[in-house]
Amino acid sequence: MTAPPASSRLTAPPVQPSPETAPPQPQSATLIGSVQRAMRLLECVAGHEHGAPAKQLARETGLALPTAYHLLRTLVHEGYLRRDKGLFFLGEAAVRLSSSGAQQKRRSTIVDALAGWRDAIGVPVYYAVYRDGEIEVMCVSDTPGNPAVEEWADFRETAHAHAIGQCLLSQLDDAARRDHLDRYPVQSITPYTVRDSHTLLRRLERTRRMEPVTERQEYALGTVCAAIPITVGTTAATMAISLPSHQADRLMSATRQLQSEIGRLMGSLAISISI
Repeated sequence: MTAPPASSRLTAPPVQPSPETAPPQPQSATLIGSVQRAMRLLECVAGHEHGAPAKQLARETGLALPTAYHLLRTLVHEGYLRRDKGLFFLGEAAVRLSSSGAQQKRRSTIVDALAGWRDAIGVPVYYAVYRDGEIEVMCVSDTPGNPAVEEWADFRETAHAHAIGQCLLSQLDDAARRDHLDRYPVQSITPYTVRDSHTLLRRLERTRRMEPVTERQEYALGTVCAAIPITVGTTAATMAISLPSHQADRLMSATRQLQSEIGRLMGSLAISISI
């Protein structure tokens, strides 16, 4: 039997590798060169506080001058750079990116600190500030075994009833306190809540500058709380803890432990206080 002519032989098509078996592409094949070059230009401009001309930027980044001009114009158009008298500076968009990154880093510092204190002391830990006439609870760190107090009544409207609010109000001057209470009048939300603004103001006036503020079931039945004042510049802030009322005998020792921890980290927390 003779073999069929070569032209009539059936040949199998070449096997195409599946995505799973295909050899990996070199990393450089997945990178976009123009983005890399633009980022190099941004970094270079950031290193020149007083600006730099296009020719200098091209030379320092190793880019051809026409390429550098094209990318610089694009970055100026998008707001990442600005041009003034032939010099290039970082633009508002780049500044916003930097500011956002710094803010995230500051927030991370607070979050990590609260988590460490939560685990060391075995209580929920809160961080709050008084900003633009309002109480803002910025961060809460708790666990299923030690849950935070449920915000069943708006924290902003009930500063008179919880340790966080009382602590923040104690750091304000008399006019700011009265302004807050005019907007958010005292109201009884448990049988233990302070009864009127006059009584509350007298209590706040008696509070010494860096003395912790405690409350027992004034905001939530079955819960006791303590808040430690933190004042950095003009910012009124506080770190606070809560415990079920059957553990009320732990409140002061846990508060002293938190005070000690805050004092140890106060240097790094001071720059993070405005997250």
